[in-house]
Amino acid sequence: QVQLVESGGDLVQPGGSLRLACAASIFRVYAIGWYRQAPGKQREMVATITPGGSTNYAYSVKGRFTISRDNDKNTVYLQMMSMKPEATAVYYCNRFPTTFGYWGQGTQVTVSS
Repeated sequence: QVQLVESGGDLVQPGGSLRLACAASIFRVYAIGWYRQAPGKQREMVATITPGGSTNYAYSVKGRFTISRDNDKNTVYLQMMSMKPEATAVYYCNRFPTTFGYWGQGTQVTVSS
């Protein structure tokens, strides 16, 4: 079973920045997505990246969030800029479009003054 380890979540003020990281073995062969789940809402896709580096973003984060990957380190990053309170959620990474069938613990991001 591939271990999914998300990190980097924190409390940040509106307009601030944060970088999340997700490490797992064998990531390099899969497209990987960052997802988030806000309280009382369904989990949603935020950004995805293919093994070759092609990216896609949810409309709500386009232009402010950047997904990237370091295949040598089996790590995928999510750089978040100009953050808004509605970005408050637990953030997860997983295979895209079909997940591994399970989720890691996620990392909590809170945007608040």
